Amino acid sequence: MINFKAVTFDGKKTAHKVLDAIEDIATSYIWVEEGDVAIISVNQKGHIRVHSTWAQDSSMLSGGIGFGALAGGLIGMLLGPGGALAGAAAGGSIGGMIGQHENVQFNDPALNDFAASLVNNSSALVLLGPQSAINEFSNELAALEEYEFVAFETALDEAAMDELKKAMKK
Repeated sequence: MINFKAVTFDGKKTAHKVLDAIEDIATSYIWVEEGDVAIISVNQKGHIRVHSTWAQDSSMLSGGIGFGALAGGLIGMLLGPGGALAGAAAGGSIGGMIGQHENVQFNDPALNDFAASLVNNSSALVLLGPQSAINEFSNELAALEEYEFVAFETALDEAAMDELKKAMKK
């Protein structure tokens, strides 16, 4: 199982500002060391940009897919072809998934709500990782009271992970 947490903000640059602020106050970087962090931004015209640590990821999950690549794949599938293209441009290994996202269904309201929340002129921080990383990230985020956000949190079960891995290998 992999835990998922995303927070969305108004403004295409807000998530980046929040990540910078978290890094300035962080007492621990367990959420970066044990998880994969992505920034998603959507401009006024709806163009999606994804920046993530998955391009630098060298760890491997069972089945031979890097943890960061799994994060990139999930984001690409949630956001459709625009998300897949954005992830591929950012160095993720999801370029081959364009057109494959229809084959994977996530029966998870939190993931669906998160994808729907990414409207024009918005941004998000996404973290995939163990619960310890999610908890630490949540603690750091709570210290930044000046930013308003909507949070989404869930866990991907083994069935969802297997479907995602299969789609990424196609």
